[in-house]
Amino acid sequence: MQWDDIRYFLALARQGSLSAGARWLDVEHSTVSRRVGQLETTLGLRLFDRLPRGWQLTQEGENLLPQALAMEAAMLSLQRTAHVQHALSGPVRLSAPPQMLNHILLPLLQPFRLRYPEIQLILLGEQRRARLEQGEADLALRLDEPNTPDLIARSLCLLGYGLYGLTQWQHAADSERVFLGFDDSLAGMSLKVWLDTHAADRPFALRSNDLETLFQAARQGLGVALLPHFLAKRAPELVQLSASAPADKPLYLLMHPDVRRAPRVRALADYLITTLPAALSVSG
Repeated sequence: MQWDDIRYFLALARQGSLSAGARWLDVEHSTVSRRVGQLETTLGLRLFDRLPRGWQLTQEGENLLPQALAMEAAMLSLQRTAHVQHALSGPVRLSAPPQMLNHILLPLLQPFRLRYPEIQLILLGEQRRARLEQGEADLALRLDEPNTPDLIARSLCLLGYGLYGLTQWQHAADSERVFLGFDDSLAGMSLKVWLDTHAADRPFALRSNDLETLFQAARQGLGVALLPHFLAKRAPELVQLSASAPADKPLYLLMHPDVRRAPRVRALADYLITTLPAALSVSG
């Protein structure tokens, strides 16, 4: 039995279809089918029912799932422990919202690179939340308090937001304002709820799941966008149009306990703790 076969089994069990499991693992769907079939042959058990709507665990598969999860946890723990043994060299993976990565973090990194030339930074600009428990990143910057108790969370600062647009919207009647909003893929996000409530029955020129798109649309005069101050202040043509704003959102730095003593991870974490709050301290 190979550990990789267990990994494919878990991906298919979590995702429920060959295509979704293949995307999860970044392989072809035929590879997922072959590796799971190989595991079934090795064990002499049928682990999945191949149904038109997807692959469903059999009772035998359900019985083996807890042990497979335990194997995964042990393997990831081993990898993280090995990760800790390295000195101030090697890769560090940081996941962060793309706009923060591009507009705030990148300008801060040259001094870090000069101080630690052998640390290789891997910057993941992601809308989704990287799974630190699965080893997808060593550090992550996230808004709002994390709900994963297995991670260490450090509150860095509060991020303020405001309604921004070109001067033309400042002179328009309140009832004539057109908004740039978040799309339904972000339903339930507190910023979307606040903006939709504030706009009431006024129109939206466009919606997007990408903050950079909304930022650029506001710069083009397409409407009024809800933007973080640190981003909006980088476009001098944008003005804050209203005192109304949602509550400030806390920014957290997250890491897994197994990697916090890795010197290279700790070095980047300490650097972010020192430099980020000041870089983000832009008032509305």
